[in-house]
Amino acid sequence: MKLFSSLYTRAMRWARDPRAPWYLGGLSFAESSFFPIPPDVMLAPMSMAQPRRALWFATLTTAASVLGGILGYLIGMFAFDLVEPVLRSSSYAGPFAQAQQWFERWGFLAIFAAGFSPIPYKVFTITAGMVSMEFVPFVLASLIGRGLRFYLVGMLMAWGGEAMEARLHRWIDWLGWLTVLAVLLIVAIYKI
Repeated sequence: MKLFSSLYTRAMRWARDPRAPWYLGGLSFAESSFFPIPPDVMLAPMSMAQPRRALWFATLTTAASVLGGILGYLIGMFAFDLVEPVLRSSSYAGPFAQAQQWFERWGFLAIFAAGFSPIPYKVFTITAGMVSMEFVPFVLASLIGRGLRFYLVGMLMAWGGEAMEARLHRWIDWLGWLTVLAVLLIVAIYKI
């Protein structure tokens, strides 16, 4: 079943759309404070489709993400009572508890690690505001962590360029179904 190849083709078409940078900036901002989909899903195909603009896309993603992180920080600082029930009753309850432990131990490094890794960054931005982490170190850690991640993604995709795009298109259905299988296995193991 070629479900993923048609999605891939559509994503690459969207990546070349003149409005794509606006969408990328909006997604990057929203993901850092409340939206569940990471900007990598747009940054990677955009950098592959337009390798000469990969640095610009990475810069845009980083800046918008840090601005969204500041919104998350403000939510944690001024509106935590409103979002706490949602955090505790959702799939973010575990990451939220982990974020609190990391802040107690590492502070600055917790934001850096959350910014670079696939850990939900929004949970850490809100937690940083909730625990009143110093603002300047928060912004610096976010810039470094998010910047490293997004520049790495952008540059790797630009480096692969059209050749990687063609290879991915050929193998995307296999990779997509293997990813689905891996997620199902992880969920099954976790529930057992």
